[in-house]
Amino acid sequence: MRAPAIVFALLFSLLAATTAEARNYGSPQALIKSLYADTIDPAEDDAPSPYSAYFSDALNESLTANGEAVDFDPILAGQDGVASNIQLSPPIVFGDTAELEVSFRNGKRSATLFYTLVRENGGWKVDDIADQSGDEPWSLRDLLGQ
Repeated sequence: MRAPAIVFALLFSLLAATTAEARNYGSPQALIKSLYADTIDPAEDDAPSPYSAYFSDALNESLTANGEAVDFDPILAGQDGVASNIQLSPPIVFGDTAELEVSFRNGKRSATLFYTLVRENGGWKVDDIADQSGDEPWSLRDLLGQ
């Protein structure tokens, strides 16, 4: 009788781990607040994006295929650092798409990123990130050839 209990415990553990990884956010603000609150370990060169739980299926697929095109952390708009004094604009929602600005400080530098989100699989996911300031504006999708 112990074998079924052990199998059930293993299945429950697997389900709990899968549920934790498959995060669903009911609002664009909840997604972005969680994204910036998480402590993300840097990915190895051949590892998937450490942000994959936050990114849309299409963005994750593009990162898997073209990830070498991005040699910086798009969430921080730089090589490293920590975001502080994070400010979110109210999202503009168009059905299953939303856009919002995220402003923060990374050390002595200020940054403002523009997020495009999509609703998929029961929650909001990041579909693009753009930095339109400075001499070299970028969009994550453009860097990935999308």
